[in-house]
Amino acid sequence: MEPKKNPKADLTRNSGLYFAIGMAVVLFLTWQGLEWKQYDKDEAFTYKMDVDEELEEEIPITEMLKTPPPPPPPPAAPEVIEVVEDDEEIEETVIESTETSQDEVVEVEEIVEVEEPVDVDVPFAVIEDVPVFPGCEDAKDKRACFQEMMQKHIRKHFRYPEIAQEMGVQGRVAVMFTIDKDGSITNIRMRGPDKNLEKEAQRIIDKLPKMTPGKQRGRPVRVPFSIPITFRLQ
Repeated sequence: MEPKKNPKADLTRNSGLYFAIGMAVVLFLTWQGLEWKQYDKDEAFTYKMDVDEELEEEIPITEMLKTPPPPPPPPAAPEVIEVVEDDEEIEETVIESTETSQDEVVEVEEIVEVEEPVDVDVPFAVIEDVPVFPGCEDAKDKRACFQEMMQKHIRKHFRYPEIAQEMGVQGRVAVMFTIDKDGSITNIRMRGPDKNLEKEAQRIIDKLPKMTPGKQRGRPVRVPFSIPITFRLQ
């Protein structure tokens, strides 16, 4: 039995060729669509060089400053000098001679020596007679005895402030004071790392006893003294 379909009417015979052509056309149209660019007429720029406007630049008019005329020359000095006679009489002063002869006796008034008060501060290191701390009256070296008694006084009255212990504050307080002409302690000053330590150093120095004042040339004088007090936590 023969087939009824005509072999010339086979549609799948050239399908590969048609597919390739269709793909090429589609790719071409796609590429053209991506490359297509269109510009609006409003966004187009036109460039024009106006030569006339550049040449017609306005130049500002500057005014000429008028310099003031030079000052007139000074008047010439007179050629003839007039001499004016002075009618006033000048009295001559007579200077008496101050020379004395050997035979002349000159009376000299009695010279009274006035003692000038010594009102200066003499440092402890250079004063002639150092202040005497109570208990050092019979000591041979009163200067060394004074230093030793000061250390004993500080150790006896030393008390570490509780608030400084809680805060962990420690350091050295420099104490400066003056032993006055009557032996009293005045002008106490402190400098340290904490106010509580300075307050304790003030309390210790306030308890110092009255001393025998220092002397310079046999006269009482003020003697400044300084000593450090160390506060250290154990």
